[in-house]
Amino acid sequence: MASRTSELVGRVDPAQSFDVDALLRYAIANVDGFPRSPSQFTVSQFGHGQSNPTFLLEVQSGSLKKRYVMRKKPPGKLLESAHAVEREFQVLHALGTHTLVPVPKVYCLCTDSSVIGTPFYIMEYLEGRIYIDPMLPNVAPRQRRTIYQATAKVLASLHSVDVEAIGLRSYGKPNNYCKRQDKVIGILDWELSTLGNQMCDVAYSCLHYVVDISLDKVEKNGGLELTGIPEGVPSLAEYLADYCAAAGKPWPATQWKFYVAFSLFRGASIYAGVHCRWILGNASGGERARHAGRKADAIIETAWAFIHRDTVLPLQPPQESIPEQHVQQLGKESRNSLHPSGGRFVPSQKVQELRNKLIKFMEDHIYPMENEFYKLAQSNDRWSIHPDEERLKQLAKNEGLWNLWIPFDSAARVKQVISNQRRDSPVDKAFDELLGAGLSNLEYGYLCEIMGRSVWAPQVFNCGAPDTGNMEVLMRYGNAEQIRQWLVPLLEGNIRSGFAMTEPQVASSDATNIECSITRNGDSYIINGRKWWTSGAMDPRCKVLIVMGKTDINAPKHRQQSMILVDINTPGVNIKRPLMVFGFDDAPHGHAEISFENVCVPCTNILLGEGRGFEIAQGRLGPGRLHHCMRLIGAAERGIQMMIQRAISRRAFGKLIAEHGSFLSDVAKCRIELESTRLLVLEAADQLDLLGNKKARGTIAMAKVAAPNMALKVLDMAMQVHGAAGLSGDTVLAHLWATARTLRIADGPDEVHLGTIGKLELRRAKL
Repeated sequence: MASRTSELVGRVDPAQSFDVDALLRYAIANVDGFPRSPSQFTVSQFGHGQSNPTFLLEVQSGSLKKRYVMRKKPPGKLLESAHAVEREFQVLHALGTHTLVPVPKVYCLCTDSSVIGTPFYIMEYLEGRIYIDPMLPNVAPRQRRTIYQATAKVLASLHSVDVEAIGLRSYGKPNNYCKRQDKVIGILDWELSTLGNQMCDVAYSCLHYVVDISLDKVEKNGGLELTGIPEGVPSLAEYLADYCAAAGKPWPATQWKFYVAFSLFRGASIYAGVHCRWILGNASGGERARHAGRKADAIIETAWAFIHRDTVLPLQPPQESIPEQHVQQLGKESRNSLHPSGGRFVPSQKVQELRNKLIKFMEDHIYPMENEFYKLAQSNDRWSIHPDEERLKQLAKNEGLWNLWIPFDSAARVKQVISNQRRDSPVDKAFDELLGAGLSNLEYGYLCEIMGRSVWAPQVFNCGAPDTGNMEVLMRYGNAEQIRQWLVPLLEGNIRSGFAMTEPQVASSDATNIECSITRNGDSYIINGRKWWTSGAMDPRCKVLIVMGKTDINAPKHRQQSMILVDINTPGVNIKRPLMVFGFDDAPHGHAEISFENVCVPCTNILLGEGRGFEIAQGRLGPGRLHHCMRLIGAAERGIQMMIQRAISRRAFGKLIAEHGSFLSDVAKCRIELESTRLLVLEAADQLDLLGNKKARGTIAMAKVAAPNMALKVLDMAMQVHGAAGLSGDTVLAHLWATARTLRIADGPDEVHLGTIGKLELRRAKL
């Protein structure tokens, strides 16, 4: 079962107490961004783990509340080389500054023991989930494999770091690591990290397959391999294969017994050290340290039994191949857009099956209806909904193609927020069915691309913008009431939404320029301002807007903005006009100019709290906006397909267009650019899954620049091959081109993304 970080804290152990006032004075003076005149400062202690004592620092100044984490050496007599918080700080700072390995940001290191009694450092607080039980109870089987794969990838990412390049050359001795472990030096943590044999890390992460180590007991020979592996959790061989594939390591069949046995003996020595500290009275784990000696004995017995086993690992890694019949069934549209010959980004069988269903749905239902949708969109009734759209949405639900965009971690957060509901109730079961297929961003990339081949497709699968971005905001930041009132009907597809951020009078690509005011008035907020390019607001089904405005113009630059939910029918919300995009008004979806004149909404409509708008906006720019890049891959793919069909059926100057040398060169260049961009987008999605939005921002920025520019080149070429027809409304090419061109601004201006990429390059060059 997973525990939130905040659930693992309690009162400070009297044996670990220190001068809180002295710590506060030091933090104010040395931690960047720490409130200078706090109204409240509290300290609690994390109870999980047996390492250096770790504390949660909570500081409040007015409505602003911040959290930090402090780690310090334990008091009393210690082994000379143990509990070196200085080394922890060194490695965290190097990894956080120079690599994509996910570590908390460190703010300061204090080696002056006179401050609170021992050296310490302060770092970023991360609210996350800690899975104490490797069997992952109460986690959906489809998510268990993803969690294990993420673990393997993070380990591989750490092992790929060039330690010399990030300044850790002298951090440890890289050779003879296994021979150096000859004394009890305490529990494994960053203070024991060093340079050496990376496979020892991997073996250590696999010990739960061999021995059952819980917080209160150790079961000899009770690992997952003997007690049974839960559904969704990979076998030891599968987990190890995931790591070897991600790290580019050879299969360690002949050495695996040594690495595991070494790790078991090392774990036993760590528990012996914990037990010793309990005897001395300075164990940070409190009473749980009392049983560490018995755990050490049990692990040693397990190690001897493991050594005497005949076989511990298959001679070859398990193969997860794509059956040939699945490749043959991909359909005529997929032959040029999925190469099953192998490589890093080969979809799983689950994604292949969804992809096949999606392609068939597009061929059977979407493409045949495009002309009908366009006819209504160009008629006097264009701001109404085609009756067949609701029919297609129900078909998509029946096919299991609904809400595929939802990341599994966002779904998990929503379930946790509403966990006070009974899990066996009909409402709960129905709600669970709305939370998609449990896909990662990478897995969804293969499917989102298919939807991008038609401008009408995403909304049929409830995967269209801006609804996905708005739902993502509610899933990540909404409270239980906001989820029930707005997220549930959006997930059901019963309503649509708009995102009101851009303003005509300021450069809205810089969110700090926003001028719309959100003023507190008792139990309400009063909104005044003017927005435009609020996509989706013209749709008759649009019921809610997420509005970004300023709640405090005197706050720090990035704490002035807030986001608030506004019922579109609230008095004072005035839809002024639909805006045209290269002659397209995109009815019935539309892009509206809206004025807000003394619009009064309840204070409970604020998202996450005052001053959190910029933070939410940055989170929204990750998964939701990467979807645009994915769809652009599909738009370009359709452009190439249409280009080729035209070229093999149209004659010019005595021969088919396809027979002209210039066409062969141009279509080859289009394919090269498309495949290169597809890999970049998939890499961005993979980093988003593995590292999070912040760490993946550079690759995401590259994808956002590359995808629309690539799509524009391919679609321009397709229009050129079609001649005058390509410029008309008789094909989808002009509309696809207009959409792609729009995204060079709507998905964030190229210049902003290029600035992000350039800054990261300069930072990397300073190593």
